[in-house]
Amino acid sequence: MLLQLNKPICFIDLETTGINVSIDKIVEIAIIKIMPDGTRQVKRKLVNPEMPIPPASTEIHGITNDMVKDAPSFKAIANEVKQFIEGADIGGYNSNRFDIPMLNEEFLRAGISIDMESRKLLDVQKVFHMMEQRTLSAAYKFYCNKTLEDAHTAEADAMATYEVLEAQVARYPSLGNTVEAIVKFTGEDQIVDFARRFIMENGIEVFNFGKHKGKPVIQVLKEEPQYYDWMMKGDFALHTKQKLTEILNRTILKK
Repeated sequence: MLLQLNKPICFIDLETTGINVSIDKIVEIAIIKIMPDGTRQVKRKLVNPEMPIPPASTEIHGITNDMVKDAPSFKAIANEVKQFIEGADIGGYNSNRFDIPMLNEEFLRAGISIDMESRKLLDVQKVFHMMEQRTLSAAYKFYCNKTLEDAHTAEADAMATYEVLEAQVARYPSLGNTVEAIVKFTGEDQIVDFARRFIMENGIEVFNFGKHKGKPVIQVLKEEPQYYDWMMKGDFALHTKQKLTEILNRTILKK
């Protein structure tokens, strides 16, 4: 194994009802856990999203309502998933913008706290886009010289992602061979919430959308306190609302 690990890393791939983190749900989760000694553990679950799967989504991943009708809800497997990824960094393909925010949102809906901030979040797509600018199937062909069979099945995609990273480590010596080195190479996004409604600029949380884009969150909450209520009642991700409340409590209400 070329990748040098000092702790496990879990490569995660999700299939979902759609791409809106606020309202869509997981229908399949696959996790390939790579241990420091190179051994692998696999966990794959179909998940009942407790909502209809749109036909357009089924066309992509092939998972139908009938296939998940007897599957457990995410809430039913949340503790099992949490335990499986405990103490591990997390990797994936486009995972920092989709899989991790979606997974985190499902944990919040289930009422389970999970620490994402202390983990390294390694998005293999970022390496690929910085070096080659292609898709996962193309990356698999380019780096591994293999055709990705069963694309858009969670386990196949998660395993392909790990194999692509192994090939990237071999191809690009400047990348390094540790999770820490690769994350440093790709650059860690200075985000506050996974939906990227807030980002960090010069150590300060600022809005990253709407009429207040670029303004410090603290400033807006002081000058326009009703904006907090509007966001809390709006169709924003639970993680976004959680971070907004943390900022409010840490600054304006701390006294």
